[in-house]
Amino acid sequence: MALHEKIILSPQDKLDALAVLVLRLGLAWFIFLWAAHKIITPGQYQDLARNIDKIDVSLSQVYLAGGAQIVLCLLVALGVLRYFSYGSLLIMHFFTVTRRWEGFFDPFAVNDRGFPVNRNQVIDLAVLAAFIALVLLIRRDHFSVSGWLARHDRARWWM
Repeated sequence: MALHEKIILSPQDKLDALAVLVLRLGLAWFIFLWAAHKIITPGQYQDLARNIDKIDVSLSQVYLAGGAQIVLCLLVALGVLRYFSYGSLLIMHFFTVTRRWEGFFDPFAVNDRGFPVNRNQVIDLAVLAAFIALVLLIRRDHFSVSGWLARHDRARWWM
């Protein structure tokens, strides 16, 4: 291929790219909401760290984690540094899933008021599967900044 030659996408390529775009934006939004809550209500995350992970974190640590996650969500939403950004959110979410295994073994548990208490764990597992799919589909992610650069044979640092 000649330098900066544009690759034409087939109708199937465009359909695949649209599916990956929807997946990418949905996952970025999902994690962004959790990250934004770290900035809005950092005390809740201090309590979670204390009660679930048995560690104390400062407000600045919560803000730093939330800020880093927001930056990663923006990179994912734009499709920039895809292996790094998509992989980072996948690893972070995997860590969340590993901390909540007990809910997978009793997905229909309810509290004394009849509220399902383990459905977030079931949602977490579905989101983990979606992140794995997103990483596996990076080469089909044509409707992203990195995808555009790849189709136009630009420098590879953004992959």
